[in-house]
Amino acid sequence: MASLARISAGGSTYAVRRATRADVGAIVELIAADQIGATRDGGDLTPYERAFAAIDADPAQLVVVVTDDACAVVGTLQLTVIPGLARRGAARAQIEAVRVREDLRGQGLGHALMEWAIGEARRRGCALVQLTSDKRRGEAHRFYGRLGFAASHEGFKLRL
Repeated sequence: MASLARISAGGSTYAVRRATRADVGAIVELIAADQIGATRDGGDLTPYERAFAAIDADPAQLVVVVTDDACAVVGTLQLTVIPGLARRGAARAQIEAVRVREDLRGQGLGHALMEWAIGEARRRGCALVQLTSDKRRGEAHRFYGRLGFAASHEGFKLRL
């Protein structure tokens, strides 16, 4: 599959490309490979494949993977463009499920991936990029702060 971009970090170059159904297992492994995801993700891929099919069919959604020279998936994120009436009808981008393989963290790969996502949001006409992060993810909060994100709102969730 064609690369959307090439990004560099830690002296290496990586491809950013649209995820495919074949990537779902690797994406789930990345999601489940942290302290929070380990308690709620992994196992049977059927629900993930069903969700991926719905995401992939929606032009407002984009799941990307980052691959190394061996074509191994080493990072991922989901970008959603949300049209809105607030802010004079501005579209906003929501970034979710940002993950970088543990052995590559701290080398700038997450930063490069997020910079790419911010640029893609701009390219798609978004006036704002937003994300949520679990309150227990202190390192992630510092990371997003270094990228210029401000903790400007309180988020609320209702489990159904």
